[in-house]
Amino acid sequence: MSLNYILRAKKFRAKKSLGQNFLIDANVIDFISSLANSEDEVLEIGPGLGFVTEQLVENAKKVVAVELDKDAIKVLEKNLGNKTNFHLIENDILKIDIEELPFENKKIKVIANIPYYITSPILVHLLGEIDELTHKNRDRISEITLMVQYEVAKRIVADENSQNKEYGQLSILSQMYCDCEIIKKVPKNCFMPSPKVDSALVRFVVKNEPKCEITKLLKRTVKAIFMARRKNVKNSLLNASFQGVEEALLKSGIDKNTRGEKLSIFDIQKLSCALEEFN
Repeated sequence: MSLNYILRAKKFRAKKSLGQNFLIDANVIDFISSLANSEDEVLEIGPGLGFVTEQLVENAKKVVAVELDKDAIKVLEKNLGNKTNFHLIENDILKIDIEELPFENKKIKVIANIPYYITSPILVHLLGEIDELTHKNRDRISEITLMVQYEVAKRIVADENSQNKEYGQLSILSQMYCDCEIIKKVPKNCFMPSPKVDSALVRFVVKNEPKCEITKLLKRTVKAIFMARRKNVKNSLLNASFQGVEEALLKSGIDKNTRGEKLSIFDIQKLSCALEEFN
């Protein structure tokens, strides 16, 4: 741990309402900042007291930081206001269009240490919904590094072969347009105040094309399958008012007694395509 970061964090009253947990581990901070190079323009979401930001501005071509907390903004302005490649915006990231930010590069990197309770809304805002073939924010992003709860990280990278019910809607949302991997586990004592659970850094490398063909019923099919995990795929679809379920399953070559979490993204896509004939 860095004594400097600990002392600086102690002087600031973290706000539970904003889910603030400040990263104070110098090794993790160095690791995150090393993900940006001199050619990169970086959008940092939730810079907090700026511990990562201070390293990023030394490495990156430009850093645009979006922060909501007025008290944290005062600290950022004091410590980083003289950096010519640093731009601070007071706003809620969920209300921001990346196209309107002062970036020059066609593609940017995103680094975010966000309140854990808005992980899914953040991902939808950056990547779009499962069935959005084009999305203006995603189109500007090459890579996202996101700090999330470790259990959530496992859900993001899970597939149909994963254990403990980790695979679900979040997995599909994350992986439809990205290659995802956990790049570092971060223990809870690396933060102040310390959260109750460990965290992890997940890297999302954004692809030009979706993982599979987008059909008009894909999002609805995904939701139906994972909303009723205890049911087999046939009953999950019937419960969601799909028509022609048995016929679509037969056409897709999927056993009606299979549970949804055992279907790959490609299986679900094939099934959604077959369901279009009857819905």
